[in-house]
Amino acid sequence: MNIRDAQIGDIPQLLELLSEVLEVHAKIKPDYFVSGHTKYDHAELEAILNDPDVRVYVADEDGKVLGYAFCMLQEIPKKPFVVSFRYMYIDDICVDSSCRGKGIGKKLFAHVREEAKRLGCRDITLNVWEGNDTARAFYESLGMKPQKTTMEIKV
Repeated sequence: MNIRDAQIGDIPQLLELLSEVLEVHAKIKPDYFVSGHTKYDHAELEAILNDPDVRVYVADEDGKVLGYAFCMLQEIPKKPFVVSFRYMYIDDICVDSSCRGKGIGKKLFAHVREEAKRLGCRDITLNVWEGNDTARAFYESLGMKPQKTTMEIKV
């Protein structure tokens, strides 16, 4: 298995994995996510793969995409009240449900970390939905810690 940049030919497999992620989120937060959809469609994925500020890495084994990491390069702009820096935001990460527990996610994350260093990023950040305990435990096992908490109240 190797980690590489995603290509246009990977889109059908990316869509399958995006569907898996959406279903996990729809179970956790059905008042927010709609089952039976994906976060992006084919055309949106093509645009993403051509965006210089977005990096999509895939875990590939003999042409089969076993997982992905959608990452965005972002910057905190220079202002008097905050430190300016560049960071890598992981917008989405997934390992095929049939392959979990084999270290693929750890290898993807390690690749993201190396790329973030290479690109001059200070941090890697991501969001985890409340109730996605498996994902949270995975990220904590990699050394990630909560940065802030988003809260809500229904009105």
